[in-house]
Amino acid sequence: MSNSAPLVIIFPIYSGVTQLDFTAPYQFFSRLPGVKPVVASVDGEPITADGLTFADLIPLEEVDRCDVLCVPGGFGCTDAIQDPRYLTAIQTLAESARYVTSVCTGSLILGAAGLLEGKRAACHWAWREFLSLFGAIPDPGRVVRDGNIITGGGVTAGIDFALTLAAELTDPTIAQSVQLGLEYAPAPPFNAGTPDRAPADVLARVRSLMAKTASKRRAALERCALLVRSEK
Repeated sequence: MSNSAPLVIIFPIYSGVTQLDFTAPYQFFSRLPGVKPVVASVDGEPITADGLTFADLIPLEEVDRCDVLCVPGGFGCTDAIQDPRYLTAIQTLAESARYVTSVCTGSLILGAAGLLEGKRAACHWAWREFLSLFGAIPDPGRVVRDGNIITGGGVTAGIDFALTLAAELTDPTIAQSVQLGLEYAPAPPFNAGTPDRAPADVLARVRSLMAKTASKRRAALERCALLVRSEK
């Protein structure tokens, strides 16, 4: 691979993105030989995520192709969906990408871009049901593949997704070497990472917190879904 052009992975980020959705996969991809991860935003504007600001970004509209499109999620995904420049860029890049991928609610963006019709896709557990608005088939898997579309579940599933794709872009030995080098051997102190495992009081608390944004997000996604259907 060293004698050829690198495989380009584009992370199109936006205001309100969850930083770990793209920084975790970026970390793993950056260790792969012959692979070039690139972070872009509309107009190359700095993006603030979870108190961190990411600057010196590539203007998204100037990117004409990529080998892998990786769309991260975040509470800002509904605003991103409603930005025509952002969504058009997603659709354009997906046309020639070898793999179209996402982490967390990034799959909702893929759905709004009309890329998941009839496809199985993963998403964060709290928002997974919304995938059906775009004709996608919600899948509870941590990493879900349907053709050239590979989607990761919520946030930390981005690491499992990255290793899955890393093995395809290089080979399993290299992917496992990166895993070992970064010492990815999860052993969480609590077994509360999914709704079916979390204690009842913890689940109730998180559901209550998310309910504050759920109705607003549903309304925005329903509007987007209607628009997608009207354009067909």
